[in-house]
Amino acid sequence: MDRAFKLGIAGLGTVGTGVVRLLSEHADLLAERSGRRIEIAAVSARNPARDRGIDLSGYQWCEDPVDLANVDGLDAVVEVIGGTDGPALDLARASLDASRSFVTANKAMIAEHGLALAESAERTGAALAFEAAVCAGTPILQTLREGMVANRIDRIEGILNGTSNYILSAMERSGEDFAETLAEAQRLGYAEADPALDVGGGDAAHKLAILAALGFGLKPDFGSVEVEGIRDVRAADIAQAERLGFVIRLVAMADLERREDAPARLLQRVRPCLLPADHPLARIDGPTNAVLAQGDYAGPILLQGAGAGSESTASAVVADIVALARGDARPAFGVPASSLESAESADSGSREARYYLRFVVADRPGVLAELAAAMRDARVSIQSLIQEGENLGNGEDTGEAGIMIALVTHKAPARNIRDALHRLGDSPSIVETPLAMPLLMN
Repeated sequence: MDRAFKLGIAGLGTVGTGVVRLLSEHADLLAERSGRRIEIAAVSARNPARDRGIDLSGYQWCEDPVDLANVDGLDAVVEVIGGTDGPALDLARASLDASRSFVTANKAMIAEHGLALAESAERTGAALAFEAAVCAGTPILQTLREGMVANRIDRIEGILNGTSNYILSAMERSGEDFAETLAEAQRLGYAEADPALDVGGGDAAHKLAILAALGFGLKPDFGSVEVEGIRDVRAADIAQAERLGFVIRLVAMADLERREDAPARLLQRVRPCLLPADHPLARIDGPTNAVLAQGDYAGPILLQGAGAGSESTASAVVADIVALARGDARPAFGVPASSLESAESADSGSREARYYLRFVVADRPGVLAELAAAMRDARVSIQSLIQEGENLGNGEDTGEAGIMIALVTHKAPARNIRDALHRLGDSPSIVETPLAMPLLMN
């Protein structure tokens, strides 16, 4: 058996300790599968004295995580600190510059700095691996990079945030509104104390930018992801969707329009959508992630599994470590960084779909006519209208009591929907910001 593969680990929170525990418990199994022992040589964490339930006495401690990049004899550095910039990025740059392979679960850093890090890795002969950054232990990046390597992929859809999916699923079951369901999710540990990145869509947007880059062979472009979260979804919306035969999910979608003699056009979006009950993603329940990729030869491939959690994420981190120990390093985004193409941002306004529109309006004569006129002037055809007689309390924007009106449109360009909502923007009849969600068909 070859000499041991030596690691440094930065970050000993739940994921970091999970990695240490997994490497210890499965040491013999991993040695058989990688052809060499995998050993931790050095670690870095904020508080060396904290009891983490694991024995760390045999490892070299580095107070500054960036110092791990220069520890003698290391083959790779593992980063599970988190954060787009700061120590995590400093450590990534220092490790790759020192020709040390780098393994991370840091989706934000890869989405925003992944191209530069991939270029550094290739320049110094190191490897950059980040399977755990998307869907934790569900091997979607490996599937795109290797299992679907023979396919051209033009569309990826997914449920990429377990917290949002848990909340929407729980709202379906309980009939409670967002605020009450979020509080319960926080109590049960499914949501962070500050859930903004999850429920606002930012976490899913980071993952989507990585998936699009790897699936389409493009430079990561997090800045062009259009993002809407789930805070404005009400229990009444979920009930209406169910009556129509749909469920509401926070869907991340990327599709690529390839053109001859012109740059491709890429649309990346995270937003709540209505999915038909028989859509593959409609069946994803609770804190689960799923990705649906369409290959031109393989057809649709659906992967689902735990999208977070210390054990699931540790599993993906160690999978990358084993691949490096075997010598199975691959270009970070499937092809050399110099081969990654650029794409223009697609005009989302031209994309057509049916829409679910929800208004909370003052209970006064003429409101329906006002809504219908705005739709007519924006060239949006109404397929059906549902008026809820119940009083929804004070409107969030005006304090005036309101009733709910929901519209389902015929197919219309997104810009027409925006135009209709803009026309109603200053109306005193609208007592709460309207909600618009596309109907995503099979």
